[in-house]
Amino acid sequence: MSSTGLLLRNLTQSAKKSKRPIQLVGAVNAYSAILAQKIGHKALYLSGGGVAASSLGLPDLGISTLEDVLIDVNRLTRVSSLPLLVDVDTGFGTSAFNIKRTISDIEKAGAAGVHIEDQVAAKRCGHRPGKQIVTSEEMVDRILSAKEGRKDPNFVIMARTDAFANEGMDSALKRAREYVKAGADMLFPEALTELKQYKEFTDAFPDVPVLANITEFGKTPLFTVEELGQVGVSIVLYPLSAFRAQSAASIQVYESILNNGSQSKVLDLMQTREELYGYLDYHSYEKKLDALFDKEKKPK
Repeated sequence: MSSTGLLLRNLTQSAKKSKRPIQLVGAVNAYSAILAQKIGHKALYLSGGGVAASSLGLPDLGISTLEDVLIDVNRLTRVSSLPLLVDVDTGFGTSAFNIKRTISDIEKAGAAGVHIEDQVAAKRCGHRPGKQIVTSEEMVDRILSAKEGRKDPNFVIMARTDAFANEGMDSALKRAREYVKAGADMLFPEALTELKQYKEFTDAFPDVPVLANITEFGKTPLFTVEELGQVGVSIVLYPLSAFRAQSAASIQVYESILNNGSQSKVLDLMQTREELYGYLDYHSYEKKLDALFDKEKKPK
């Protein structure tokens, strides 16, 4: 079995050398993963906030469980061969054993890696006010437990720090050094606001891939791949871009049906039946079914 973790590592290393970051796009369900892969993306992401909102209809406040996330991981890895990075919040549990189990189960489900963060268990979205973070010692313990949980040494353990918003850049960098020393493979400094701040991170960790979270309507401006590549970022994350677009289009369709008594005015927002069938490879399934029926009809 090939290692998707190794594939993700190779992609990020190539990105560092070329100064062309890999784009990590969020997929909230299996069909979104199919679309992303067939369009040409090279890696996928499963957002904790996406699981909460899309699969559970809940806010991103640490309410989701490991089982909730695993359901979606399995759905994505079943239909896509792309390496998948998974948001595991603070690890889904207060003990080392909980975190070890989380990593083991996510790896078994076929993911390439996870990111784990230094917020308290009752966490918040990284771009919201009121975040609280644990001590660096507790986060180091989380990383050490995560390392124990993986069987494939190439399975990626990325450390996310939310310290910048609460404690400033010096603290965020200090924490990141401790996280890398503990064994974090990659870094995710959350909610930075300027390109020069990413440059500080990449200068401080020239051999460690750094991720930039370019989420819409948050604290971080919508920097381009070119801009982020020039300051040494290896991975650019778009966690919920497609989900937001899907949701906005859905609202327009629901409103049109309610207010106009028809969907005819919003057909231009919709994927056609043939487009859907094309992405699902529907006709090949149908041909196999027809062949099976023909075989059953033949006299024995």
